[in-house]
This record gives sequence, C-alpha cells and structure tokens, in this order.
Amino acid sequence: MKIATFNINGVRARIETLTGWLSEAQPDVVVLQEIKTQDEGFPSESIADLGYNIETHGQKGFNGVAILSKLPLEDVMRGLPGDDADEQSRYIEATVIGQRAVRIAGLYLPNGNPQPGPKFDYKLAWMERLRARARELRAAEIPTVMLGDYNVIPEPRDAANPEKWVDDALFQPESRAALRRIVNEGWADAVRLRDPDNARGPFTFWDYQAGAWQKDNGIRIDHILLSPQAEDLLIDIGIDRDERAKDKPSDHVPVWVDLDA
Repeated sequence: MKIATFNINGVRARIETLTGWLSEAQPDVVVLQEIKTQDEGFPSESIADLGYNIETHGQKGFNGVAILSKLPLEDVMRGLPGDDADEQSRYIEATVIGQRAVRIAGLYLPNGNPQPGPKFDYKLAWMERLRARARELRAAEIPTVMLGDYNVIPEPRDAANPEKWVDDALFQPESRAALRRIVNEGWADAVRLRDPDNARGPFTFWDYQAGAWQKDNGIRIDHILLSPQAEDLLIDIGIDRDERAKDKPSDHVPVWVDLDA
C-alpha cells in the first residue's frame, strides 16, 4: 500500500499537476493539503476517473484537506478533536481497507506566523490537540500513518540555511519541541528511518521566491509518522523531488511510504 502526502497549494489551479503525478506515481492512498476549496468545488471527476475514492474536508479559499484512495475507505472523521470552536479545515482521518486495515490521519498543521502572537498560540494549541489524538490512535494498536504538512522544521539539517529561519514559527524551539513530544511517545519519522545520518536534507518545500528551487534552498516540513504497527510493515520510503521542477508545480513535493498492507 503506497501512501503519500502532497500539499497541492490549490487543487483547482493545479489539477493537471495532481492528475499527472497520480498517473505516473500510482499511489494507493494520498492525503492532500491546501486544497483551497469547499467540498462542492473539489474537482472530483478527473480524480475519480483515475480510480480514486475521494473524501474531502474543504474550506473556501484556503486550508482544506482530502483523502484519495484506490481502496475502500471507512470510518471517515473530519476535524481534529479537542476544540469545537475551531472552524479551520485542517484534519481528516479514515481507515483504508487493503490486505489489512490501516488508519490514515491527514493533517495541515497551522503555520503560526507571525510569532509571537495569536497565530503562534493557535499553532501550539493545535499541536497539543494532535498529541492527544496521536495517543488515542496509538492506543488502538492498529497500523496508523499520520502524515501531512506539519509546518515544522525539526532540526537544523532540515533547512538548507537554518540561520534564515530563526525568527520563523516553523523553526521556533516551542514548535520543534511540540513535534518531538509527539514523536517521542512512540512514532517513527519515516524519512529519518531512510536517512538517519544525513547531515543536510532531504527537503520537501522550496519557496517560489528568490530562486529557492534553483539554489536548492529548501526545508523539510512534510512528514510521515508511523505507529509501531505501521513501522513493522514498512517496505520503502520516497520523496518525489522532481515534481518541483515541472510546469506549474506546488511549492511542496510528494512524500510517500510503501507498507506491506
């Protein structure tokens, strides 16, 4: 079961980018972030034509997440528990039924800028809610993949120029510590399983400004966390870096894992 995350940065604007990658990469399950459309505006037809079931949690103009799956989806949940007043569409869950059931949690974690301020406070509170949900998912003891755009640069090696991010919410000690607390409660960072000793990168995001892609001035903020049961099923890990060089790209690239499931 090939499971991917892709911040598409506007699904209607980049539907050809998305369908081209889906046709080439053939993932079984994809979580999307920043679909930037309400559910009724999601371009379902061209994706369904490629064999995907579609579940969305959209929002007008910004945010929005979705799950695409060639396999059956069950027990879909929209929204991160813990704050009934939170109206931002940033979280979706479902169980994918392959050779075995795998729980998929797709997320678009708040950016948090400018910091300090209410947006950064919201980011940290959202991360604490995610930590609580991650505990519940682990307690269920089924293979679980919690993946998406985390908007956190975990370590200096996850940025080409870490000194340029010291004032950014993505690289604040509080943001990084909040992610470590989640990981340290029993989750594996899939990319670091592949590259545990890599001193620089790999990256998953390159800004559109200042020639960031051409200079390889990237950061790693798209993460896949695996529960112990999912880690036991791991076959392969990848980052589809070349997508950033194509026409009308997102500023993020897909990250994926392949599980024996």
